[in-house]
Amino acid sequence: MRQTLLFLGMLLLGTSCLRYSFSGVAIPPEVRTIHIPLFPDQSGSGLTDLSNQLNAALVDRFVNQTRLLLINDASAADIVIEGAITGYRNLPFVIAGNQQTSLNRITVTVRASIRYRTEDRERWNKGFIGTGDFDPASDPIRGEENAAAESMDKIAQNMFSDSIGCW
Repeated sequence: MRQTLLFLGMLLLGTSCLRYSFSGVAIPPEVRTIHIPLFPDQSGSGLTDLSNQLNAALVDRFVNQTRLLLINDASAADIVIEGAITGYRNLPFVIAGNQQTSLNRITVTVRASIRYRTEDRERWNKGFIGTGDFDPASDPIRGEENAAAESMDKIAQNMFSDSIGCW
């Protein structure tokens, strides 16, 4: 009986420090709105919709997976996430025995910041890197586009995960 009570006491102490929300993210109650403008593509990639892909991935994470409301006015938003796509590389990643590329890797870099309206400075301002692989022999154009989309998805997930630490 004593061991059971000790176990229950330790269990209660261990769980009392946890915060839980149904979305999996504990957002402070005063944070209700977010502004996510298009990130300009300064990478020179030649792909036309990198900005749209990143924006859609960010909106999916921050709006569709939380209770935050997306608004168009940065000055009225509780949180503003902004930045730019700063780099894009498409390089051979795996060389087959016949000295031909069997896999290319897309690497996209983004510089981003998150700022709260109630604070004078940014919570963070840093770089993010996302990668995606494709076989250039099968469908080089669609393969590159899909690998770039995968890169944007990874960047959005990393930005979301880093933002959770701010809450």
